Amino acid sequence: MPSLRDIKRRIKSVQNTQQITKAMEMVSAVKLRKAQQRVEAARPYGLKMQQMLESVAAAAAGLNHPLFEEREVKTTLLVVFSSDRGLAGSYNSNIIRNAVRYLHKAPPGSVRMGLIGKKAMEYFKRRSYPIDFAITDLGGNVDLVRTRRLATDITNKFYNSEVDEVRLLYTRFVSITSYRITLERFLPIEKPAGAGDQAVSDYIFEPNADGIFSNLVPRYCVTKILQAMLESFASEHGSRMISMSNATKNAKEIIENLTIVRNKARQSSITKELLDIVGGSEALK
Repeated sequence: MPSLRDIKRRIKSVQNTQQITKAMEMVSAVKLRKAQQRVEAARPYGLKMQQMLESVAAAAAGLNHPLFEEREVKTTLLVVFSSDRGLAGSYNSNIIRNAVRYLHKAPPGSVRMGLIGKKAMEYFKRRSYPIDFAITDLGGNVDLVRTRRLATDITNKFYNSEVDEVRLLYTRFVSITSYRITLERFLPIEKPAGAGDQAVSDYIFEPNADGIFSNLVPRYCVTKILQAMLESFASEHGSRMISMSNATKNAKEIIENLTIVRNKARQSSITKELLDIVGGSEALK
C-alpha cells in the first residue's frame, strides 16, 4: 500500500486537475450558448439564400454562371473543418477519420485538401497529403473577413479550372450532446430543380437578371462557408463541454476512491501505533 503522504499528494493533484476541467467546462458552456445562437440565426438565412438563388434561376431561364458548370471531375478539393484546440473528446478524430476514408476511396492523386483548424493540419501535414491551404488560429470564432477571403479563394480555384469539384466536410450541430458528420458538394452549385417553374416566372429584374444573379452567387458561396464554420464551432464547443464534464466526474470518482484508500491507510497506521504501545506496555510489566 502507498504511504499516506503519497496518497495525499495524489488527491491534491487530482483536485487541481478537477478544478481545471470544471473551469474549462464552464467556459465551453458559455461559448456553446453563443455558438448555438449563431447557428440558429444562420440556418434560416442560409435557407432563404438558397431559395432566392433557385427563384432567380427559375424566373430567368437561360442564365448561366461559371460556378454552375458541370465538368468531368479529375481533381477534387476537399475542405475539412476541424478545431484549433484539443480536449474535445472524439470530435477531431471523427472528422479526420471520415476525411481519410474519403481519400482512400478516391482515385490516387485526385484529391487536394483545404484544412480549417490546427488539428487537421497537423495530422495531414505529418502524413504528406497534398494540402492546398490551411487556416488556423480561428479560436472557434467566425472571422467574416477571412471567411469571405476563403470563399473567394475557393471559387477562384474552380473558375481557373485548378479543381473540378469542391466538397465540404464538417460537423452539423444537432444538440449539445450530438453532431452529424456532413459531406456535401459546394461547387459546382447544383442547378435548381425548379428551373422554368411558372410560379416564379413573373419577376421583374432591376437593373437586369444577369446582374442580380452575378451578385447573388458569390454571396451564396460565402453563406455556405460561413454556415459550415458556425456548425463546426458549435459542435466543437458541445463536444468539449461534454468531454470536460466527464473528466470532472471521473476526477470526483478518483478522489472518492483515493479518500477511502487514505482512510484505510490512516486506520492501519493508527492500529499499528496502538499495537506498538500495547506491546511496549506489556514488555514493561
